[in-house]
Amino acid sequence: MSDDGELVRGCLAGDEESLCEFVRRFQTAVFGLCFRMLSHREDAEDMAQESFLRAFRNLHRWDAARPLLPWLLTIAANRCRSWLGRRVERGLPAEFADEVPDRQSRHTRVDLAEELQLGLETLREEYRVCFVLFHFNELTLSEIASVTGHAEGTIKTWLHRARKELAEHLQRRAVVPSIGHELH
Repeated sequence: MSDDGELVRGCLAGDEESLCEFVRRFQTAVFGLCFRMLSHREDAEDMAQESFLRAFRNLHRWDAARPLLPWLLTIAANRCRSWLGRRVERGLPAEFADEVPDRQSRHTRVDLAEELQLGLETLREEYRVCFVLFHFNELTLSEIASVTGHAEGTIKTWLHRARKELAEHLQRRAVVPSIGHELH
């Protein structure tokens, strides 16, 4: 099934193959967003599962004139925000601190990915969501605006600030060289 509308119609009809295809098609994007927002694998798995359940319960509300992925990612982002809010209410840290990677092997791709994840955890939630949706889920600014409910100009600003803060984080951690400081 290549068409999202056809896939949704199958899901609404209770077709098991359509339901499985729906999850297969979107699980990487949904889990990726959840993991980057929550920074904890088990929580991300739980929230991804909850996101799919909520999406299935509300598929009849999806507007077929709009893309399906941003609608689904909106659900996932909202589930993660709720989970983060419950963590804070229970007195648990909003983020789980990961171990700092071994500095001698810093230049490997794995370590860069770990450092990037650590940097994402330091961002304000709005910045992190914009960065993840743009760079990892490859949504357009207008799609991100639709997912978050904020104006495109705000999304551009948040994305710019997220990039700047991540670059500063990576420079502070000596993962990438500081730009401009060597010239003085």
